[in-house]
Amino acid sequence: MTSVIFPGQGSQFPGMARDFYDNFREFKDVFLEIEDSTKIYLDKIIFTENPELLNTTNFTQISIFAVSIGIYKTLESSFGFDFQNSNIKYMLGHSLGEYSAIAASKSLSISEVSLLLKKRGELMHSAVEPNSTSMAALIGLNCDKIEDVIKKNNLEIEIANDNSPGQVVVSGLNKDIVNSEKIFVSEGIKKFVKLNVSAAFNSRFMLEAQEKLNLEIDKVKLIDPICSIISNYDASVNSSSKNIINNLKLQMSNRVRWTESILELEKNKENIIVEIGPGKVLSGLIKRISRNFDIISINNIEDLEKIKLL
Repeated sequence: MTSVIFPGQGSQFPGMARDFYDNFREFKDVFLEIEDSTKIYLDKIIFTENPELLNTTNFTQISIFAVSIGIYKTLESSFGFDFQNSNIKYMLGHSLGEYSAIAASKSLSISEVSLLLKKRGELMHSAVEPNSTSMAALIGLNCDKIEDVIKKNNLEIEIANDNSPGQVVVSGLNKDIVNSEKIFVSEGIKKFVKLNVSAAFNSRFMLEAQEKLNLEIDKVKLIDPICSIISNYDASVNSSSKNIINNLKLQMSNRVRWTESILELEKNKENIIVEIGPGKVLSGLIKRISRNFDIISINNIEDLEKIKLL
């Protein structure tokens, strides 16, 4: 069986998917649909040498979503890949990528998701005072060990992303993130990387923003997806629109349980994973979680040949 995954923030780069934009009408149509809905002009953000706009949360999320869904729709329309009647059983995404999964599974329209992501990006960007909070990637310790270190030392930080064994991201106030580095080094961490992000995402610092976003989520009507969605919030398998929306309303202020989500696929005997969207970040993480998957990444035209393997 096959699963489809979609990347989140951090996978973006200037010029991503330009080859799709130049060669496939279906891809460009996705950009136009999103631009009509949001009045965000994606080509001026993505296809520029200056990454400043693209790396601003207001625009990063909608840009990654546009590229991911653009490639997805190209596979559907130009290559006849029938996601609805194929052997795809699960879809999931990393953080904002969960919104891509919801659109791809036809639980919400592209326009509806793009409006939610526009609001999500704005709310996350303005959720805290500039430069007051941050995030750091901890390399070399697993999630359980990092939780033990946080509790033992009464650190005022929290786990934001359990990406893979040996790669965990934490969120907190700037001073608390900085002060934690020496402690983690003493506990055997291999690398402590302060991330270039505007705020402490997937943490309590997003609670107010999440509440405001939920008012927008309440305005849309999800339908049951064409396949099950695995939720970031609790790594649960959901085929009911009610469960999907309940978990989505908790996602932004809670941990991304990526390791658990992939282990859920393994438990359910999934053996092929297709990553659709910019970069190959998720493919790399999955290889650290389990070697029991064949992984196909599709982020440029040359990758389209791989779809024949499905």
